[in-house]
Amino acid sequence: MNAAPAAVPADRSATSGRPLPVIAVTMGDGAGIGPEVVVPALLHPETLRGCRPVVVGDAGRLRQAADVLGVDCTVVSVDRPEDARFGSGRINVIDLGLLPADLPWGRLSPVAGDAAYQYVRVAAELAVEGAVQGICTAPLNKGALHAAGHFFPGHTELLAHLTGVDEVSMMLSTPKVKVIHVTTHIGLLDAVKRIEPGLVERTVRRGHAAMVRAGSARPVIGVCGINPHAGENGLFGYGEEEEKIVPALEAARADGIDARGPLPADTAFFLASRGDYDLIVAMYHDQGHGPVKILGIEAGVNLTVGLPVIRTSVDHGTAFDIAGTGAAEAGSMVEALRQAAEMSSSPAS
Repeated sequence: MNAAPAAVPADRSATSGRPLPVIAVTMGDGAGIGPEVVVPALLHPETLRGCRPVVVGDAGRLRQAADVLGVDCTVVSVDRPEDARFGSGRINVIDLGLLPADLPWGRLSPVAGDAAYQYVRVAAELAVEGAVQGICTAPLNKGALHAAGHFFPGHTELLAHLTGVDEVSMMLSTPKVKVIHVTTHIGLLDAVKRIEPGLVERTVRRGHAAMVRAGSARPVIGVCGINPHAGENGLFGYGEEEEKIVPALEAARADGIDARGPLPADTAFFLASRGDYDLIVAMYHDQGHGPVKILGIEAGVNLTVGLPVIRTSVDHGTAFDIAGTGAAEAGSMVEALRQAAEMSSSPAS
């Protein structure tokens, strides 16, 4: 009789046997729904199959959230990610203990804003030193962040500052397509002006590095043009593709990156949706966001690429209007954790 296969340890992949990535999960604004989406997401079976999540937050607030949700779990304080132990019903948290027990739900609070900043700061420090392979962020409130004296537009800029990175890229990831953006939240005329070969090349390289880190040894990257039909050999536009994109692709290809284009955006996304491309490079916000919302926004996650580790986030805010009621849905947090695990490299051991 053959012996039964040995059980796979909780810190290793059941399919590859490789160590699972350690993901720092920042609790977000404690007055919002962050704690209420973190608790069920960390207890979800799919989460523990893909990664080793460790919350950076407040253990007391997580226990309050579990009570609100009627969830039976054990919240355990740990000093470091390596101290965490994983199993059903257990949540590990690096407890900063910054929130008062009577913090009201659903109200803007400088105390909660400062705490949310500190959670991200600690997660960034762990990333820089290599203690975690990814970061997944619950929502913070920009008003509370600013009220606490931390003047950042959001997580992306805050994490770039804390990790000493000058330039990062936004990537949207769905089950059908992944898109990285050369420009994002600026007007279309300004975007066209800002696009130049160096920025395009750096974006392609960041996207390539992220895909390789996630396990795609030779990702095929489709790069959109700027004009309709990617200019169609000069018929549309003023030669922007030849001036701004082609030199970047030539430089990337010279280093062995399989970057193809410039491509008409409508064709590129169609081909990506059927699997011809692993990653699409969009030149501006709506060129990338529009197709993603058609091809799977319900399972879409926002990633920040170019940090020492991959960072993913939920697609919603702090929802003060329902905080503390148990009405928050954790599906976006589960998906953000899944994609953090998918896009993060395995630790060395």
